[in-house]
Amino acid sequence: MKNKVLIVDDSHVMLKILKHLAKHSLNLEPLFATSMAEALVLYDEHKDELFAGLIDLALPDAPEGELVDFLLREKFPVVVLTGSYNEKKRDDLVKQGVVDYVIKESRYSYRYAINMLNRLAKNQDIKVLVVEDSRQYRKHISRLLHAHKYQVFEAANGLEALTQLDQHPDIKMVITDYNMPEMNGFELVQSIRKKLEKSNMVIIGLSGEDGGLLSIKFIKNGANDFLNKPFQQEEFYCRITNNIESLEQMQMIQDQANRDYLTALFHRRYFCDQGANLLANAHATNTELALAVIDLDDFKQVNDEYGHEAGDIVLTYFAKQLNAVLGRFLVARFEGGKFCVLVAGLNNEQVVSLIDGFKTHIATQLIDVTDDDFVRVTFSAGITNAKSSSINGMLNQAGEYLSQAKDAGKNIVMGDE
Repeated sequence: MKNKVLIVDDSHVMLKILKHLAKHSLNLEPLFATSMAEALVLYDEHKDELFAGLIDLALPDAPEGELVDFLLREKFPVVVLTGSYNEKKRDDLVKQGVVDYVIKESRYSYRYAINMLNRLAKNQDIKVLVVEDSRQYRKHISRLLHAHKYQVFEAANGLEALTQLDQHPDIKMVITDYNMPEMNGFELVQSIRKKLEKSNMVIIGLSGEDGGLLSIKFIKNGANDFLNKPFQQEEFYCRITNNIESLEQMQMIQDQANRDYLTALFHRRYFCDQGANLLANAHATNTELALAVIDLDDFKQVNDEYGHEAGDIVLTYFAKQLNAVLGRFLVARFEGGKFCVLVAGLNNEQVVSLIDGFKTHIATQLIDVTDDDFVRVTFSAGITNAKSSSINGMLNQAGEYLSQAKDAGKNIVMGDE
């Protein structure tokens, strides 16, 4: 797994700053060097683990950027960090394929360079669709995106693009030309926006024609941004990055709004909304769907004996354990010590076994609630695989089994026969 980055700078002060920023901000493991010789040793030793590099352009044993040139020949992603601006050198390096060219101007510049390494790592999971009828331009844009580690798909017109979007619904960005056969860029944007809001996908328009009116028309039809062709490579990257980060921020805010404030699990409303979709799919495809209602036994006693802060500790711990074991399914906290899990693809017997195994695991755990005290918790659960006409119907049925489990002595899982 490539989870390390090579950071090279001969300045003791600069390296100290980069080490501090890497410790607090970098999501990858840094390897530091102060010369080309040291860097090459690290590169040879960790080649299979190295993901990218942040490289000073002028080093004592590589004053003309020889290390950067070597790494680029190796097809190794490089962010250049330099104290002097040389326009010709910058242009040459950009043409050679450096990820970015950052001037050592301020602490923000160093933070920007570190964040660019994080950005490259995140980009590996982001799918981008390039829609352009010119094969040459389409390949050019794709090469730029590949250099920043995006997963790239291509289409020659709007109709092909819609097919790609059907096949890859997790595409997060579409970069589309305006003037294309079959379906032009405006029509494509309109078609996408009928299904997906700006919080779900970024669309960037392109055109080599007069951009004044076209940019307005693109954005009014639902595009997030517009670029005139030909464009500067660095402007392209800035627009792409800014739009992707805006999308991520919107989705993060949206995700937080769907979660319980204490446990970070989904809340009841989101569970019911998504559950309705899963139930409809289960009916349409005649596949299994099980719903489990889980309730901590005697949770009120924890609050009464140790206080509500201790109760929160128990809930948070339980939620983390529940998510660790069942997080691949739809998991939510409803209220108090009550949680729900919706499991697609497994029958009632399988889900009962799964929940029962988790029940056994939880019963063995010690939870520190104060400096001197710990508690053990158990839970009861009701499970149904009977697909009702609504999620509320399944919740009611599972709730009946939960009540039976409580009446039977607690620490019991009950479900459909």
